Amino acid sequence: MSDAIRLLDIRAEALSSDEVLAAVSDPTAGGTALFIGTVRNHDQDKPVDQLSYEAHPDALEHLRKVALRICDDPQVTALAAVHRVGDLEIGDAAVIVAVAASHRDVAFAACRRLIDELKAEVPIWKHQHFSDGGSEWVGAH
Repeated sequence: MSDAIRLLDIRAEALSSDEVLAAVSDPTAGGTALFIGTVRNHDQDKPVDQLSYEAHPDALEHLRKVALRICDDPQVTALAAVHRVGDLEIGDAAVIVAVAASHRDVAFAACRRLIDELKAEVPIWKHQHFSDGGSEWVGAH
């Protein structure tokens, strides 16, 4: 595992941006980018009341593979990613990722790549519950 990977987790407990930022703190970094994905109250013009996330048992290993690819860039000095599972309410943090790098442009690009590849490749599924009583699964790989 790369020394730049400081925190990777999938957990049922509330997520903390302070924890993620502390994990990527590094004296060699010239920039740190942070992304927080929160539960919104709508999707595709439909009101969402609540949602839940479920993860495949191998999801953390998939997340580790994504993180290792991001850390292939020698300018990435630190990386952290946490995703929540279980029942979440509107406004809750569902995912937090951060990257520290030698320069801000590298940090921004690596953070964007980290969240994009996490969403595309890590087997975590969202079950949305709509105000009209309907529901839908999103992100099933």
